[in-house]
Amino acid sequence: AFFASKLEHESKHCNGKGFQRPGSSAFDRVYTANQNCGHAYPTFLAVLWCAGLLCSQAPAAFAGLMYLFVRQKYFVGYLGERTQSTPGYLFGKRIILFLFLMSLAGILNYYLIFFFGSDFEIHIKTITSAISPLLLIP
Repeated sequence: AFFASKLEHESKHCNGKGFQRPGSSAFDRVYTANQNCGHAYPTFLAVLWCAGLLCSQAPAAFAGLMYLFVRQKYFVGYLGERTQSTPGYLFGKRIILFLFLMSLAGILNYYLIFFFGSDFEIHIKTITSAISPLLLIP
């Protein structure tokens, strides 16, 4: 909602009709940031859901909240200069990687249970709970 409201605000402040606004770099930055965030959102939802379902809900929820905060930072950084958005982008990639690895660990645990009868769920939950606060380190 924040991204859409910023896009609408910039659209109203620019002269012209439609999305053809030559020379409006502020609108272009807001529009591009909104599109980038919109394109990354389905991937985020998929890995968040898989990590929470297959591995552990608490670290996945923490990582999900961190990701939403980081995307906000990315968007606001994109409104300034493009180099200001780089830390938010890299931080977001790290969180997506963490969620993906959680999903992978949950799938691996499932197959270990299925084929060998070994359950490492407690160990995986302990490791992910210990690693998730490390996501706060920039």
